[in-house]
Amino acid sequence: MTEMNKQCLSVYILCSFIFPIFLEGCCEGNQKLKTVENQRGTFPQNYRAVEGEDFMIPCETVNQHMVSCSMTGEGNEGISFVCGRVFRAEAKHSGEYTCSGSKMFFQLQVVNRSLGCLQSNESHKSVRLTVDKGGPISCPGHNCSNNPEIIWYKHNKTVSRRSCQKPGQLFFCYVRKEDTGVYFCDRQIIEQGVTWTFRRAVHVTVIPPKSNDPPSIIYPYGNMKEEVELGRSHTLMCKARFLFEIDVSPEVRWYMNYGGKMENMTLLPMEFSENRVTFPVLEVIRRAIIKEVTPQLLNQNHTYTCIANNTHGNSNATIKLIEKIKVKWPSLVGYPVVSLLLVAGLGMVLHVKWLEIQLIYRSHFQHGKHDGDKKEFDVLLSYVWSPPTAEVEGVLTSHKGPDTDEEACLSSMDPLNTEEGNSTQRPLEVLLPHVLEDRWAYRLCLLERDVLPGGAYANDVILAMQRSRMLICLLSADYLSNSNAVFVLESGIQALLQNSSLKVLLIWTSRASASLIQSDPPLPTLVQRALKVLPSLDWTSGDPTRATSNFWRSLRKAMPDQRVKLVSLMQDQ
Repeated sequence: MTEMNKQCLSVYILCSFIFPIFLEGCCEGNQKLKTVENQRGTFPQNYRAVEGEDFMIPCETVNQHMVSCSMTGEGNEGISFVCGRVFRAEAKHSGEYTCSGSKMFFQLQVVNRSLGCLQSNESHKSVRLTVDKGGPISCPGHNCSNNPEIIWYKHNKTVSRRSCQKPGQLFFCYVRKEDTGVYFCDRQIIEQGVTWTFRRAVHVTVIPPKSNDPPSIIYPYGNMKEEVELGRSHTLMCKARFLFEIDVSPEVRWYMNYGGKMENMTLLPMEFSENRVTFPVLEVIRRAIIKEVTPQLLNQNHTYTCIANNTHGNSNATIKLIEKIKVKWPSLVGYPVVSLLLVAGLGMVLHVKWLEIQLIYRSHFQHGKHDGDKKEFDVLLSYVWSPPTAEVEGVLTSHKGPDTDEEACLSSMDPLNTEEGNSTQRPLEVLLPHVLEDRWAYRLCLLERDVLPGGAYANDVILAMQRSRMLICLLSADYLSNSNAVFVLESGIQALLQNSSLKVLLIWTSRASASLIQSDPPLPTLVQRALKVLPSLDWTSGDPTRATSNFWRSLRKAMPDQRVKLVSLMQDQ
């Protein structure tokens, strides 16, 4: 083997012994918690604790349940602990313990903290470590014994079986916020041939890195307004966030500001406060209650300021109070309800008055083309003769015989400009046929004249209605009491409802009034409802000349604009 090969072999052997030493440095595995193998009978039999410190009985599980240990001896009934739970050690806890469901037993001795070197280690009982950094914790009283061997526990798990850097210390290379908790350090001492395990507690608190930032107010948002009601109480809330500071209490206060000047600010009493800690932020909430909102508080110069401050600065936000406008009908509830009621009401009206609406529409807004070329008559005139009087008895005779008085009346009367007073004394049943046929050249259908006798009356009426473009009914007390006449009127209403091009016109004579709708025998319901909405004219014999002239003008406007071709041909001849 050459000299160079011998040197390389020596270096390899030396490195194989040195590298494991480095890998077993003090930081390796210190953060990895290892569960103690809690076998029955492996626990130390004698424990010693310091009065006033936290202590935890080493735990043993039986069937996955924690066991309970009780003190033995007379007069010690009722003193027991559950293994694995931390409690405050007191002098009365000294004694021998047995654990239920287990063969484990031990003796606990609680010593006074003022004895010997125990009183000089108070600072080691509570330690603060900075997150993301390294740091040590020391076992209190480790100088009270010559035994440097210390075992660290967190809860019931070992942290490390040796100390680093210095005897009695546990060093954290990298601190996490989960490292906060109670740690126990166990060291064994021998007194008078008896081995004791001296267990001490160390409270570790992980804190955030130091910050130089001032607090931030997250509510109110800058300068904002809040609605209030006069005479009611109101609560002002301020929410601020502080980064963690050691031994520094955050301050959040409410002030009333007059006119925007700092010297006019008055501190408000704060009845509620709340602190919420979320690592590494401390959130502070302060509330101030205004017992009664008055008009003076709504003044433009009155504002409320929240100020949050720490050792690095302060932040502030302002609230201005404004009066809340009361809304009688909430828009999200009232308007939809009102709309629903209106729609429901309209639906009910349409349901109840649907017949009247149909009659009004078909009477005033005829749709479709009039089939006038297929009709034989312009008007179907329906009336009932009233009992003749002595004055008009000679007039109401057959149309074939001459009647001097009637012809004289008709020949001298202008329907659009009536001048003869005695012409208005004639009954409308006499005047209307002559005016429509002789003066206005309409072809008229009269049931007693143009319908052949011997047929069924109902069929004759329907056929005559189909052959006519318009139905005119002269309503009187005698008409509404006549069943045949009412049948003609009812048939015309039904034809109008059946989308027919028939036009219906009612003429109330001087012997008729609205009260005749409730006649005896009672009229059909269809007729009663139709009489209230169908187009109608009023005629009263004996009216002044002007009123009579208005009647004829209105009648002329209601008549069809075009006449049947038969009438036109007869006029041309």
